[in-house]
Amino acid sequence: MRRLLLPSLLRRPLTEAAPAPDDAALREIAAAVDAAARRRLGRSLSIREVDAGSCNGCELEIHALNNPYYDVERFGIRFVASPRHADVLLVTGPVTKNMREALQRTYDATPGPKWVVALGDCARDGGCFAGSYAVAGGASEVVPVDLHIPGCPPPPLQILRGLLALLEQVDRGAKAG
Repeated sequence: MRRLLLPSLLRRPLTEAAPAPDDAALREIAAAVDAAARRRLGRSLSIREVDAGSCNGCELEIHALNNPYYDVERFGIRFVASPRHADVLLVTGPVTKNMREALQRTYDATPGPKWVVALGDCARDGGCFAGSYAVAGGASEVVPVDLHIPGCPPPPLQILRGLLALLEQVDRGAKAG
């Protein structure tokens, strides 16, 4: 037992390094998202995240948006528990056949104006799960998608940039892509 315990006490932990401090970029993007949301909606942006069958890689990046480093709620972006309170549906993962109806019902329960963002490669076209017997396809197979944010998984700043692009496209009256 001692042979196992002693080396683990003397060895440094194997962890990932913290992201490089880029507070200025984060503040700039988040402030722009907040201003665009308030201009378009008159209030903060409410997001309902829907896991349609993902591996949870994208969810980890979404949860990072709420940690103390990013803390997006201070910029007026909040995640809600009900689609009835949401402006944006953030869909992750390929849509499995079991989640097809649930995603459609969630979309129907979201009041207008509403937008759908497909987050990650799997939500775009099924990703590495495309062609599986259990997968219906990407989010656009079930609901109309306004914006695709690529990546496997996309980092938090890329998610914020995507939300900003969505709000800017909507502000101009064009369909986001």
